[in-house]
Amino acid sequence: MINPDFLLSFLLASFLMAVAPGPSNAFLMAQTFANGRKAGMQSAFGFALGGVVHTFFAVVGLSAILKASETAYASVQYAGAAYLCYLGFMMLKGTFKPPICEQDDKPHVTTSKNKNVMFQAMMTEVLNPKVALFFIAFIPQFVDPSLSSATFQLAFFGLLYPIFAFPIDCTYIYFG
Repeated sequence: MINPDFLLSFLLASFLMAVAPGPSNAFLMAQTFANGRKAGMQSAFGFALGGVVHTFFAVVGLSAILKASETAYASVQYAGAAYLCYLGFMMLKGTFKPPICEQDDKPHVTTSKNKNVMFQAMMTEVLNPKVALFFIAFIPQFVDPSLSSATFQLAFFGLLYPIFAFPIDCTYIYFG
């Protein structure tokens, strides 16, 4: 059972977190502007998958290790920064290539779509230590162990966040 007051509070706080600008929203908008709405949707889905991964980590306790160990936290932080640098390099590298144009009678269309947008978004989310700390520090505040299993509630709220944030990301894609 979930405390209805906690659920309402969680949804309100989650809304505020989801609409706040950050690296995820910047990545989402960059993909949307550079590669179209399809890439934006792939990014949003990748972020949701990253939230599912963090929920799994939180439930099995791996995220707590990041909170307790400065070395583990720094390792994830550097891995995340390195991955973001890699993504930035790949985006810049693509801007210096001449556009690929079709050579038939059809109108010339420039294509430089990235086929791994969803994976990149998921990894951006998974390797962001702030997201891990969000799942450690924020979500447990809404768990009421007197009602049901704390593990169940942690999983429920952890999975609810990406489900709730996905439509907000879609709003950025279509109206941002």
